[in-house]
Amino acid sequence: MELEELRDLIALLKETDITELQIEKDGTKVKIRRQTLLASSPLEIQTTVPSAAERSRIEAEEEGQRLITITSPIVGTFYRSPSPESASFVENGAKIKKGQVLCIIEAMKLMNEIESEVDGVVMRVLVENAQPVEYGEPLFLIEPL
Repeated sequence: MELEELRDLIALLKETDITELQIEKDGTKVKIRRQTLLASSPLEIQTTVPSAAERSRIEAEEEGQRLITITSPIVGTFYRSPSPESASFVENGAKIKKGQVLCIIEAMKLMNEIESEVDGVVMRVLVENAQPVEYGEPLFLIEPL
């Protein structure tokens, strides 16, 4: 196979949607492959913007505070009080004890009490009442005592 024939084959690949070509001529095998960018599918660009909870945690770390983040152990709906008429379990600035109920997360009609893991002070409640929460989503920032 002549060099000019190879150039023609390469040009053929460039002009068409063909990505691979294999030819055998006079006992010589030639395989030409090209990689293409998929122009027909849009490029996905992912940017990570910190959530309000994540920004709060970052701000707290920057302030030099040693805070503990209480996260949601399940997917569900976050409630700050046991009923709409009741007061919230905790407010910002409240002193709490280990095992104290901080909130309820409703999942599949079951009410799951979320308890504090440490003695401390609630620095921030990061979720609004009756909002959906995901597994691992930060709920509270606690300054341990």
